Amino acid sequence: MYGVPYYVYMLRCADGSFYVGVTNDVERRVAEHNLGIIESAYTHDRRPVVLVHASAFREVAQAIAWEKQLKGWSRAKKRALIENDWEAIRRLARGPSTSSG
Repeated sequence: MYGVPYYVYMLRCADGSFYVGVTNDVERRVAEHNLGIIESAYTHDRRPVVLVHASAFREVAQAIAWEKQLKGWSRAKKRALIENDWEAIRRLARGPSTSSG
């Protein structure tokens, strides 16, 4: 039997920024962000927040690795992920084009 799944989730904040975190209960965690339970949290003064992406993992280490990767992504790559545009993600991963045409 598998353990409780872990989720990497991405929120769009009211100011247009993104927040990425890990949880074992996405609905509860998004509600906590919107309630502003933790005053020092990044999302506290950027509410309301909206869930825009979640990925499930069996192992917490896998979830943490994906969270760290997403946190390093550009806004453009995060938007492409939200839109499920894997071609754009591949293109953005290669960096800026050096061709002139």
